[in-house]
Amino acid sequence: MAKISVILATHNEEKNIKDCLESVNPLAGGLADEIVIVDGTSSDKTVEIAKPYTQKIFIRENPLMFHLNKQYAIDKATGDWILYLDADERVTPELAKEVRKAIGSPKYEGYWIPRKNIIFGKWMEHTGWWPDYQLRLFKKGKAKLPCKSVHEQPELKGKAGYLKQPLIHYNYQTVSQFVVKLNTLYTENDKQLIMAGGKKLFWYDSIRMPSNEFLKRFFAQQGYKDGLHGLVLSLLQAFSALVTFAKVWETQGFKEAEEKEILGRSESEFKKVIKDLKYWFLTSKSKQTKNPLKKISWRVIRKLSR
Repeated sequence: MAKISVILATHNEEKNIKDCLESVNPLAGGLADEIVIVDGTSSDKTVEIAKPYTQKIFIRENPLMFHLNKQYAIDKATGDWILYLDADERVTPELAKEVRKAIGSPKYEGYWIPRKNIIFGKWMEHTGWWPDYQLRLFKKGKAKLPCKSVHEQPELKGKAGYLKQPLIHYNYQTVSQFVVKLNTLYTENDKQLIMAGGKKLFWYDSIRMPSNEFLKRFFAQQGYKDGLHGLVLSLLQAFSALVTFAKVWETQGFKEAEEKEILGRSESEFKKVIKDLKYWFLTSKSKQTKNPLKKISWRVIRKLSR
């Protein structure tokens, strides 16, 4: 029978690590034949809590590009298959069963697993958070993390299939947690990607980037169906886009724009935002209504408004 190595890279995860390891604990019927943890020099009890579950714990620095530690854990694993997790994720018995079945007679070198994101206490079914497929299961030696972006997926040598049962991801539990990660991790990484890619930002991108992010999350990805959670998350992610712009601007020495240009161009940019908002509100109303006459009416008004 093929053996599975479950790998994690951790840093100050004392609140999450036990439940994560319990979900794959072989003594409790979990699917891990081996657990490999690379800890980024935690200052809390993460390592102490993890020790009863595995002897393969490696202590390293905690780099901003934390995928370096994930790749180190992958390299240290000895199983036939690798399943890599974050400490705030849980493997359900249903997913464990599907994983065992998939690797029992594998048709692929890797598998995408859907991920159920629990944010502020609610499963986010829209807003770009579902099904949130992650390439987390692959044959040893068949995948490697590029270690260039915190949003990246492993590069797989071969074809990948899709599993149906999801990972449970207890994502942001507080607004403070969201803001801290936004500031210290995601916007820093996005800033570096923009700078490294040579992408030129203009001052009016300070309007375009957050507004486009909001329109995408709340309307195109139907965040409004997630209720207030979807609205607040769409706004927070729009704010994240603004902070990314501001950090790039900071690296450019806070270069100023002409006052006349700011006023005139800002007016035209915000007019476009208002026009886009009207279009998306009408589109969403058209999709939601079950009345065929109202549906036609909303579409006609939308067409006339463009």
